Amino acid sequence: MEHYFTNNPNLKSELRTIDYSFAGTNFNFTSDNGLFSKDKIDFGSRLLVETILKNKDTANNILDVGCGYGFMGIVLAKILNSRVTLIDINKRAVHLTEKNIIVNKVDGQTLESNIYENVTDKYDLIVTNPPIRAGKEVVYSILDNAKNYLTNAGELWFVIRKDQGAKSTITHISNSYICEIIEKSKGFYIIKAKNR
Repeated sequence: MEHYFTNNPNLKSELRTIDYSFAGTNFNFTSDNGLFSKDKIDFGSRLLVETILKNKDTANNILDVGCGYGFMGIVLAKILNSRVTLIDINKRAVHLTEKNIIVNKVDGQTLESNIYENVTDKYDLIVTNPPIRAGKEVVYSILDNAKNYLTNAGELWFVIRKDQGAKSTITHISNSYICEIIEKSKGFYIIKAKNR
């Protein structure tokens, strides 16, 4: 089985378009085979974005970790009028995100990066819908190491399902972060974490 966090240049390309609208702002995304939730915006990502936008009205710069085709980072950057960096290990994801940045007219850049490998800046807001299927070690690495890339007042926001270890994940990262569950819906938890 092909996973969205692996690279397979031989995977057949079948581009498709996904539309999304928030508060009267319309977005258009190109997606493809080999990407997470390739046919529609998944509920967890949408809940994360919309919960952030209910709770925040500013962020100078945003980092979207494991960006896929760029939905979360692009919407947040456009609505919050921010600069965004979108990173993914998947080359196809990075390529499509570059196109989606242009189409949706946001101030953004992409990086092909295995987690934070190629990240050097610090951010006011780091967002991730972590790749659960990549395993707990990868998920914890994304969450644990975000603290090194947050500004002093920066926040890490992520989504995780209750049945995929939301509570144990919160317990795990609570040594490093002050955590708050901001939203719960359909088994998904939206968590905000700030450096201790």
